[in-house]
Amino acid sequence: MPQRLVIIPTYNEIENIERIIRNVFSQKHDFHILVVDDNSPDGTASLVSLLQKEFDNKLFLEVRKNKSGLGTAYIHGFKWALQKDYEFIFEMDADFSHNPNDLIRLYNSCVKEKADVAIGSRYVKGVNVVNWPMKRVLMSYMASKYVKAITRMPIQDTTAGFVCYRRCVLEKINLNSIQFVGYAFQIEMKFKAYLLNFKIVEVPVIFTDRTRGESKLSSNIISEAVFGVLKMKFKSLFGKEV
Repeated sequence: MPQRLVIIPTYNEIENIERIIRNVFSQKHDFHILVVDDNSPDGTASLVSLLQKEFDNKLFLEVRKNKSGLGTAYIHGFKWALQKDYEFIFEMDADFSHNPNDLIRLYNSCVKEKADVAIGSRYVKGVNVVNWPMKRVLMSYMASKYVKAITRMPIQDTTAGFVCYRRCVLEKINLNSIQFVGYAFQIEMKFKAYLLNFKIVEVPVIFTDRTRGESKLSSNIISEAVFGVLKMKFKSLFGKEV
């Protein structure tokens, strides 16, 4: 059984899901995939179910009743993974904004550099973003700078969603205490790992905006991140964050 599991949360990703699954399975290392679908009305889960017949015992599907947010989808996936024997658990989007070829680089960072958390970073070497309007690039870049300033984490891309966690990190973090469900979820997970003194390494990647389907980013998600960071930092000062 491979030690590596890629968690892909989905909502209306019928245009991307088969391609991303086949691409992950084409990598030189063996990966398993867990798709966590929020009952997509476009039939994403039905397509994954069909693909399971081809990729038996390596493609898994969990369907939730409602659209409950990115963070809770990943928490669901993390808990599922911890019930199995996976040592390396990855977060990855379904829309090819994260290049499946970089999964190997994140994994190698954990194995060769002894990282506990490997982040696919857009900003560790300049700004590596393709197809985003300048306004969104600036918003994302400044958000990461803001988070770094408030939390003091030595991380350039604090909002990155392309991450590999060692099992021990997810076992140590109290997943039931995660508060945020949107943009801030990624920040909160990194902050908790940082407070627990896990080794965090950033791996430079090129982020390419989706060409199929619709973005799930909203003003509410951004607002959660801005104010959530202040709340997280305040709680950490009193030893209540991890």
